[in-house]
Amino acid sequence: MAVGEVLQSWHDGLIKSSIVEFVARVTNRGSTDYVPPAERIAVFDNDGTLWCEQPMQVQVFFALDRIKHLAKRDPTLAERQPFKAFIERDFKTIASLGKRGAFEFAFMTHAGVSEEEFDALAHAWLEAERHPTLGRLFKRCVFRPQIELLDYLRDNGFRTFIVSGGGIDLMRAMSEEAYSIPREQVIGSSLKTRVDVQAGVLTLFKLSELGTFDDREVKVENIGLHIGRRPILAFGNSDGDLAMMRYTLAGPRARLALLLHHDDAEREFAYDREFRLSPLSEALDCAEKDGIRVVSMKRDWCTVFI
Repeated sequence: MAVGEVLQSWHDGLIKSSIVEFVARVTNRGSTDYVPPAERIAVFDNDGTLWCEQPMQVQVFFALDRIKHLAKRDPTLAERQPFKAFIERDFKTIASLGKRGAFEFAFMTHAGVSEEEFDALAHAWLEAERHPTLGRLFKRCVFRPQIELLDYLRDNGFRTFIVSGGGIDLMRAMSEEAYSIPREQVIGSSLKTRVDVQAGVLTLFKLSELGTFDDREVKVENIGLHIGRRPILAFGNSDGDLAMMRYTLAGPRARLALLLHHDDAEREFAYDREFRLSPLSEALDCAEKDGIRVVSMKRDWCTVFI
């Protein structure tokens, strides 16, 4: 298909052409860059890459509601930090915790919940809750151009995976509906768990201890652990994705790494270095040297949301 016939939400230009040409090279059996379908692995970050992450990641907003629930049982939580900051939506204080600190606290608010209970809570929340400034349901804050790209890759024999710092269970609750990515192809941060027997049934419960925080080099480790193949395409939006992109580009034959730059304040948000929970400084500065293609939301996308 011609470049103009695919990825309709992408403006024709260098980035779109690079994607289409790359896919053609790795799927053409006559090409020296041909990659068998089993090796066509594409990995995507989630927060800020597949859906909106401002003014805080969706995981943090989900934790806010959980903390409100806990505070009803223990009102003193409202006076203790960082509970107080989460309840009051004090984003400045939350950001001061750093990405790992904020996420680790958010994850731990789900301790003691079974897998089944969490999944039900997550589905109900995603069906009802809206982004505070965009006014859209959180599950409708997904980027249309990325949905088209995921479909395009799968149509060409790729398997698409999410590799994100977000909580694995929250992403699994929406990955199939939002992205057509199976739950088992989602890699993310998680709490440690414990198997317990209740009424003769084995049940998996979340503990209060962080199991893995899937960010930076840990993303590469988890790709090796859970996928077992080096990706040939990686898409991220922050310094936390840089190791994953470099790992992808380090393999043989054709490779593609894409970095989304949020530079569209009118349709979404414009930010990079100042956003402390997902900073974009090193990756943006070294993109050209490392062979990473920078995708401008403002320049390269015809539309933003689904």
